[in-house]
Amino acid sequence: MTHTLLIVSLPFEPIVFGIKLNMHLILEYLAFFVGFRYYVFSRKHGVDTISSSNRLTIIIGAIFGALLLSRAIAFLEEPFVHYEQGWMALMNNKTIMGGLFGGLLGVELAKLIIGEKQSSGDLFTLPIILGIIIGRVGCFLAGTNEFTYGRQTSFFMGMDLGDGLSRHPIALYEVAFLLLLFIGLKRIKKNTKSLESGMLFKIFMISYFSFRFLIEFLKPNTFFVLGLSSIQLLCLICLIYYYKTISQTITYVLQKLHLL
Repeated sequence: MTHTLLIVSLPFEPIVFGIKLNMHLILEYLAFFVGFRYYVFSRKHGVDTISSSNRLTIIIGAIFGALLLSRAIAFLEEPFVHYEQGWMALMNNKTIMGGLFGGLLGVELAKLIIGEKQSSGDLFTLPIILGIIIGRVGCFLAGTNEFTYGRQTSFFMGMDLGDGLSRHPIALYEVAFLLLLFIGLKRIKKNTKSLESGMLFKIFMISYFSFRFLIEFLKPNTFFVLGLSSIQLLCLICLIYYYKTISQTITYVLQKLHLL
């Protein structure tokens, strides 16, 4: 009896009833839907000290901040190319890194306007991670049609992502990292009763932006400022934003090591 190995070529665009499906777009919409439903479920079964009206204002602030900065940072990845492509390309191109940091700024501005003092990020943390994981699967299936692929490599993890070259499958690296981060943060949330409000979201942002800063070295970027890509510069800005949390964490770890 013979067995046939099914090899899916990238980009993966199956044809159903004569229609070519854009799996990246489908999974992107699915990511938003699943992430939002998970957020609703978490809020319903958890404790949210922020009122519904203030929470709605915060969400609106996050949406507008994410929309603006996700486009701006995507434009800065290849500014000359995107400028030539025109306004439509500017509106279509986006990056999750700009979306996250823009959303953060939008939330802080919204909270400042309505006078909300409590941290609001913890409730969004796990839904955001789950959404990014689903979205990154879509990026992987898009192959080299999406700029989430890596440089050519002879590394055993190298894959043909659609152009006949062996490349780092950066989207898969990110999925693996985010799965571990999701599990880790879920355990922290469950087992740490005295966790400072907002700390879960801070750990996520610091961890994810640190990871993305490093993984950018594996991407075939062509536009640099001070030897770094626009994404890496944004990562550094985010880490500077959280410098107090990082400093406190380092001090805490050093104290624990000293006690050992």
